[in-house]
Amino acid sequence: MSEEPKPILIGEKPDVCELDRARLALMNPQVIEQKREERTFEETAKPFIELTMREGIETVWDRFEMQQPPCKFCAQGLSCARCAMGPCKIIPPNRIRGVCGADADLIVARNLLDTIATGAAAHSDHGREIVLTLYGIGEGTVTDYAITDPEKLRRLAAEYGLDTSGKQDKQVAGELARAMLEEYGTVRNTLQIAQRAPKATRDIWEKAGIAPRGIDRDVVDAMHRIQMGVAADYANTLTHGLRVSLSDGWGGSSLATEISDVLFGTPRPNESLVNLGVVKKDHVNISLHGHNPMLSEMVVKAAKDPGILARVKEVGAAGINLVGLCCTGNELLMRKGIPNAGNHFNQELVITTGALEAMVVDYQCIFPSLPRTASCYHTHIISTSSKSKIPGSLYFAFEPENAYATAKAIVRMAVENFPNRNKDRVFIPVEPVKVMTGFSVEAIQGALGGTWKPLIDLIAAGTIRGAVGIVGCNNPKVKHDFGHVTLSKELIKRDILCVETGCAAIASGKAGLLQPSAASLAGPGLRGVCTSLGIPPVLHMGSCVDNARILHLAAELGNALNVGIHRLPLAGAAPEWYSQKAVSIGAYFVASGVYTVLGVMPKITGSPAVVSLLTEGLKGAVHASFAVEPDPLKAADLITAHIERKRTELGI
Repeated sequence: MSEEPKPILIGEKPDVCELDRARLALMNPQVIEQKREERTFEETAKPFIELTMREGIETVWDRFEMQQPPCKFCAQGLSCARCAMGPCKIIPPNRIRGVCGADADLIVARNLLDTIATGAAAHSDHGREIVLTLYGIGEGTVTDYAITDPEKLRRLAAEYGLDTSGKQDKQVAGELARAMLEEYGTVRNTLQIAQRAPKATRDIWEKAGIAPRGIDRDVVDAMHRIQMGVAADYANTLTHGLRVSLSDGWGGSSLATEISDVLFGTPRPNESLVNLGVVKKDHVNISLHGHNPMLSEMVVKAAKDPGILARVKEVGAAGINLVGLCCTGNELLMRKGIPNAGNHFNQELVITTGALEAMVVDYQCIFPSLPRTASCYHTHIISTSSKSKIPGSLYFAFEPENAYATAKAIVRMAVENFPNRNKDRVFIPVEPVKVMTGFSVEAIQGALGGTWKPLIDLIAAGTIRGAVGIVGCNNPKVKHDFGHVTLSKELIKRDILCVETGCAAIASGKAGLLQPSAASLAGPGLRGVCTSLGIPPVLHMGSCVDNARILHLAAELGNALNVGIHRLPLAGAAPEWYSQKAVSIGAYFVASGVYTVLGVMPKITGSPAVVSLLTEGLKGAVHASFAVEPDPLKAADLITAHIERKRTELGI
């Protein structure tokens, strides 16, 4: 038997937890109570936030406060560090151009294109890793994974024009993966899955010059444009931003979603639990955090290994308890029913339970400060991606070819860490909340009897006024989870169905909105539908790459009605967004014809021309636009008004 992989310590581990005594001394009970209420809307997170303040453990909220006041030029998008002649910043009325001559409009536009391209690259590279695993299965180099949904494999192969007759799944997998990998550098100037969009929508893309051409091609094109001395027209620069985002939503993200379904199973409705209460006092607790489900799927398998379970008993634990965080957690939640400890801003708090043996991370939305937080406890931070080596973490070089062996080594390390727990510091004062998740497009259509007609009829009759995709992250500029939960509650009260992904979906789950019983909070029409089907009024559709599912759902409805997506009573919202990925997501929603409301202002206010283009000018090109509204109740008003306009235009 080959020896299990060994971890490598990246950099140095913090020696001890450094308590911020000066800050702690200022934390009188009144201040702690005030900050606890200001920082989060999630009741079950408040005791943990209070604990961090009492013990002087630094969190994201503390670091945010330390950064105040922010640089106004950076916040407005008016700073530029693209070349060595700078950095430059625009300070009207005297300093109105950078050294190269770029004005405020161009600097803001280039910065925004850079942000979109970064987000698109992150999601699309995630997709590449998933497809490469499928390719490895086809080539025989990857043996730890299997085809879980062969029907979807063959359906996708047919979509790509591949003949599957008389072929084994392994051969079909290799051929499909090869065809999908070609989408990254295709010379065909088109993406196959983008053909799912209604013809009217694709015609809009062609007319506007934003039809996606190739996943890597459009990202590289974007990075070329933001090189000093290339892009000179702000409108042309932002137009390409829409194109590169479409290559993400209808390209890389779609591939990540579809092939994850093929490998790990297409989600179906299931029940599980969420919030920090999913951590168990008497178990070895392992949290799986990040975005790529490749390793986490193997950890689930390794946690059932007889040899490891025997060792669990020897160390005195009752079992192994896997919990998810962020989008890796969403992947496990919707497919395996693995409980989810929380979203983006819960990642430090789960360590403060004192009962977490290991936090396993891959990439995206992971705080580099986690090893510092963990130094206050016995928790191991275990990194697994060569893209995301974290100083102070224990690093395992994970590859699909050594997936199971690596997963076993990680789980064994967590088990061996259980005796190091300080039982006096275990703190889990909350109970988890039940959730129903797993609403893939296939699952929704199946619940409707295999056809979209019942949903279309309900919308036409006004029983359901429309639907909104609520997506995005957490941002300390917004009270944790407040934007997500408040907007969701207000929309379902107005008979508007909410479909959600990522941190937004987990926020709704922690607030009890992912339970069928939450139908009592909905308007009479939506309440009746949810009650009859036994579903929540807020549907969990997966991780942040699974925003592609929302696109595909919109495309299905548009194709059923033979109209472009922009004609449908749909909207999007990102009340607490923070990341570059969210900017790409918002851009591909709008470019696909979906009016999208943001709760946090992007760094564009330094250019009134850019603001005008994104909030008004795009209507003439893609029949959709952005809006920014920090107040979730006012955002609900904007969304409702938009949906009612679309209903009127359709004559319903």
